[in-house]
Amino acid sequence: MQSWGTQEGAHDRKAGSDVKTGNQASAGELLELVRSGRATTRGALQRATGLSRATVGQRLDRLFRAGWLREGAGGPVDSPLGGRPSITLEFDDEHAVVLAADLDTRHGRAAVLTLTGEILAEHAGPLVIDDGPEAVLGELGRWFAELVVKSGRPADAVCGIGLAVPGPVDSETGRVVQPPIMPGWDGYDIRGRLGRAFAEHAGTGAVRVPVLVDNDANLMAYGEQRAGYPDCSAFALVKVSTGIGAGMVVGGTVYRGVDGGAGDIGHIRVGADALCRCGSYGCLAAVASGGAVARRLAESGVAASSGSDVRELLAAGHPEATALAREAGRQVGDVLATVVTLLNPGVLMIAGDLAGTPFLTGVRELLYQRALPRSTAHLDVVTSRLGERAGLVGAGALVVEHLYAPERAEERLAALGV
Repeated sequence: MQSWGTQEGAHDRKAGSDVKTGNQASAGELLELVRSGRATTRGALQRATGLSRATVGQRLDRLFRAGWLREGAGGPVDSPLGGRPSITLEFDDEHAVVLAADLDTRHGRAAVLTLTGEILAEHAGPLVIDDGPEAVLGELGRWFAELVVKSGRPADAVCGIGLAVPGPVDSETGRVVQPPIMPGWDGYDIRGRLGRAFAEHAGTGAVRVPVLVDNDANLMAYGEQRAGYPDCSAFALVKVSTGIGAGMVVGGTVYRGVDGGAGDIGHIRVGADALCRCGSYGCLAAVASGGAVARRLAESGVAASSGSDVRELLAAGHPEATALAREAGRQVGDVLATVVTLLNPGVLMIAGDLAGTPFLTGVRELLYQRALPRSTAHLDVVTSRLGERAGLVGAGALVVEHLYAPERAEERLAALGV
């Protein structure tokens, strides 16, 4: 799997930002240069930062003692006069692991991942968001503890937890803000509860670790962009499952808006009279989500109650489900014409329960009909590459980029006493 790169997590900053030069360049900033591939030898680090050889050596020594760096194979000769090949430096992705989970309305998925995104152990099962945060997060803590054992790693190897939830999240606090499909979760201390639940189930030796929370579409977009489209400077993902939401990665950074509400396109009014779960009438999610399609199927006598039921019917080629999915795609495509005109993305990815050929066909019909040709001239409309693992990959990346960003890395090195 492709490396996650160096964008920061909860407080993202653009990758490739200038590293401080001279004596101000920290060990954390040297680590960022190595992780990004911009400088992977001692000589290259000296040139990139202006630090002396001795100072580079001292700061690298801190990273080696922490177990964050290792020496790789010989690289190119640094001197034009020749000599022995330089020893390359590599981020050591084996010194810790991260936990990640992706919650939907009726099921969840959790995993243990390496620091570069490889999944070591994984579990998926029923987890009903309507049961409330206390029960759901308690069960998720139990899943995590069992997965750590399954992965063969000790509990104290876990350096952080990332969680994707189906609602708007204030990234500063990790709390969901007025979530339409998460009753009882508004303002709840997700970070605290999940951290305690994992520590309790993992045993007395487990310590509380940082927990980062973000919207599921945001983290799906982050994971997909990092893994499959790292050079795309404007990337948009639309998740259509029980509800509808969008995630956007601009310049390598998740765009969240001022308080986490960006991308909530499921509650754009489209003129219909259907009642949405948010309490308003005419929302896009009320007429074109997986839940809305399931409701229309149930009204006609077809057994369906959720987006996942619709997905199974589509996989079986059910004619009425296929027709309704295409119609839903046209309704979403009409809204996406405005999104594309505003954002001008290079990639528009459709994901979630309805992300199949009928829905995608409907999206393309209205999108290309309504959007200006200039907005779609360089646009690729695609479906998910990572599938059900996209949220896990994005949640894991969120944790790693937060913990190993320069300033946070310096704080952690000091706490380790190196």
